Amino acid sequence: MEAMRVKDVICSLVFFWFWTSIEGLLSPKGVNFEVQALMGVKASLKDPHGVLDNWDGDSVDPCSWTMITCSSESLVIGLGSPSQSLSGTLSPSIGSLTCLQIVLLQNNNISGAIPLEIGNLSKLQTLDLSDNKFTGIVPSTLGNLKSLQYLRLNNNSLSGPFPLSLANMSQITLLDLSYNNLSGPVPKFPAKTFSIIGNPLICATGTEEGCYGTVPMPNPSTTNNSQGREKSHKLALVLGSVLGCTCLLILGFGILLWWKHKRMKQIFFDVKRIQQDKNLDTLVDKDLKNNYDKIELEEMVQVALLCTQYLPGRRPKMSEVVRMLEGDGLVERWEASKRDEPTKSTAAHEFSSSERFSDLTDDSSLLVQAMELSGPR
Repeated sequence: MEAMRVKDVICSLVFFWFWTSIEGLLSPKGVNFEVQALMGVKASLKDPHGVLDNWDGDSVDPCSWTMITCSSESLVIGLGSPSQSLSGTLSPSIGSLTCLQIVLLQNNNISGAIPLEIGNLSKLQTLDLSDNKFTGIVPSTLGNLKSLQYLRLNNNSLSGPFPLSLANMSQITLLDLSYNNLSGPVPKFPAKTFSIIGNPLICATGTEEGCYGTVPMPNPSTTNNSQGREKSHKLALVLGSVLGCTCLLILGFGILLWWKHKRMKQIFFDVKRIQQDKNLDTLVDKDLKNNYDKIELEEMVQVALLCTQYLPGRRPKMSEVVRMLEGDGLVERWEASKRDEPTKSTAAHEFSSSERFSDLTDDSSLLVQAMELSGPR
């Protein structure tokens, strides 16, 4: 009897902890606060490609939505929708997502002001709103983001004075406010990379006193006197020599690889032709013998071929790849690609060069790439 009572108490405590952890994220009407905030973000945006279609206001948990990354505690920590042709405005409700660490909305057509409420995101580490159509001032509340490491607001139409509060961001590593219409003065920043080039009202000639960020910032230890400049020159010569030797080694290694390729070119094959000839067993390690699933092999090859189609627009999104590897929609997508093959050469000419090489023109910062892997291509 006593053991039963102890068990009941433990079960009650576990249920109470589970309920209170969920209740903390729910409004008085039983709606998840993060769901409400994200639906506010969606409502203010125009989504021509439907990338936010599965954002549902009736959901209890937004962690399964596209473009959303959650922590192990099911809290929203990442919002990434770069290069999706989104327009409209950015809703102030984004400030309610207090666990956000990464916001990547670069290379869209979002306009209007940058919400002051972003300054509430105390855990934010990366904010990229570059290559949009934002107007108005740079919110001084961004200076509250003590954990922010990467801030990119370049290539917008922001105006007004440069917010001096940004100098309070002690963790900042990269700060890019280039190609806007900001005005000075500009404080010094601890950021390793800092650019305000392309702001006509700040350092118009680039030679004014106290003009920072239009050219690489000099290292004080090498500019104190002529001796420091001489050391810097010698260091540049050494680095140039090392770089030259490295290039020669790379070139030699490349020639070696080319020579090995010429000698062993008979082992290279056309995967697509092999797939058409039903000779996929040639792709399998001989040591495996027959210890593999031939149907699964064929499906993986089909997914790989779909992902390497000539035109980027015909390639499946990352979410579609995951579903196809799970057996959902692969047959239909594969049949559709075979029907499109006869017109491939014609269609290729209909795409402009900017569309054809769109994969190469997106922003290439490291964190941007990492986030984009979790969304559509």
